[in-house]
Amino acid sequence: MNKVKSKWNEIPIEARASIAYIICDIIQHGLAFFTLPLFAKHLLTTEEYGQVTIYASWSGILTLFLTLNLAYGSFAKAMVKYEDDRDGYISAIEGITVALSLIFLAIYLPFHSLWNRLFELPTYIICIMVMELLSVNAVMLWSGKKRFEYRYVEVIAVTLFIAFSTPAMAVLLIINSDEKGYARIIGFAVVNIAVGFSIFVLNLIRGKKFFNKEYWKYALGFNVPLLAYYLSQVIFNQSDRIMISHIVGKPKAAIYGVAYSLAMVLTFVLNAINNSYLPWFYGKIKEEKQEENRGISLGIAIIMAVLLSGVIWYAPEIIQIIGGEKYFEARYVIPPVAISVLLLFYSQLFINVEFYYERKKELVWASIGAAIANLVLNWIFIKKYGFVAAGYTTMVSYIIFAVSNYIAMKGILRDNNEEDIAYNYPGLVIVFFLFCALSAVGMIFYDNLLVRIVITVVVLIIIVVKKDFFIRLYVEIKGKKDAK
Repeated sequence: MNKVKSKWNEIPIEARASIAYIICDIIQHGLAFFTLPLFAKHLLTTEEYGQVTIYASWSGILTLFLTLNLAYGSFAKAMVKYEDDRDGYISAIEGITVALSLIFLAIYLPFHSLWNRLFELPTYIICIMVMELLSVNAVMLWSGKKRFEYRYVEVIAVTLFIAFSTPAMAVLLIINSDEKGYARIIGFAVVNIAVGFSIFVLNLIRGKKFFNKEYWKYALGFNVPLLAYYLSQVIFNQSDRIMISHIVGKPKAAIYGVAYSLAMVLTFVLNAINNSYLPWFYGKIKEEKQEENRGISLGIAIIMAVLLSGVIWYAPEIIQIIGGEKYFEARYVIPPVAISVLLLFYSQLFINVEFYYERKKELVWASIGAAIANLVLNWIFIKKYGFVAAGYTTMVSYIIFAVSNYIAMKGILRDNNEEDIAYNYPGLVIVFFLFCALSAVGMIFYDNLLVRIVITVVVLIIIVVKKDFFIRLYVEIKGKKDAK
């Protein structure tokens, strides 16, 4: 044990923190994924799980307006800019979120009956939501500072405590409640509020600045222009379920929510990859060696496509395990949403370039256009074809988003007299269309598990036997320039 500890301590602190956070993320997301069947299949009806889905959707939307995503965006730069007063900056940010929350409650409470028809949630649940959002934001600000200082042990301890405690508390409340959907919501919220409020107070005691004009001006000046972008992401992630609930009912929203969560389960892999890849990519741009990224980005796209294909091909069985027969019709939502995840990765490749050159305007317009398209398409096609249509409207919206950011990136490179040599576009297009074709084949055989297993085994055997051919093919797709 001492030898292992000694070896661990020899690893640079940056690498240790990165490894620890990755393991923590895997445990956290893995626990959330494996407890999903407990709630969706065994403890809650589709109507009750629909309440949980609607709560999560509105929580995502209100998070944006009550916190402005101030734990992201400007936060990393602020930790450098105000290095000597990081605690003061954090406490001032908490002051902004409290002010925004009070404004919201002043608008909501006098007309709560009217608002509740929109939210489809009772007043006490909305108030709990506000408290939870403030608490979670406090934890995010605190952990952001700790991550910046590579003090990962405390962050991981708090993260894992919340990850294990929230489902345990929810189960306890569900067993002892008649309102099981709301019990599930409160179970998660009460743990977040208890931990988050303690950290909220700790941040204030350490920072001693509930209001600071300079800090408020800097944070608001950076994040407010990005609201359209953040809002578009919320619309992508949450509006489908809200519109499904209003148009065809909460049970269908619950079914869609389970399928969406399953299809999007690999986004944490995508985020982890991008967080590790981005510093390297920016370094290559600075060194004017962008062409070295062509093979790397194409390789990541292939990995994402393969992982997502596995989710799509065995969606019926995964749905059965997670939700049972009552969620089985959700299997046809998974392919288009999973395709959207690959499109999201492509979009992120282009957005990385936009952020490097500090161009936000193009991203905002691309986001607004794709979000409006998502809302309009949902309104038209959910009414006509039911909740499954929302998966395909999401996919179309992400196509618009990816293409818009590609066009924006090309314009930015042109404005900066830079060559467009960082990505292998023919390779990325080939991967995308092969992935779509593979997804379609999987859907055709959804009613025949044996055929899917046989095809999977045959493909794996061919890949192993013909590995040299595929390596040569990969090199050709990368292009002669990269092959040298």
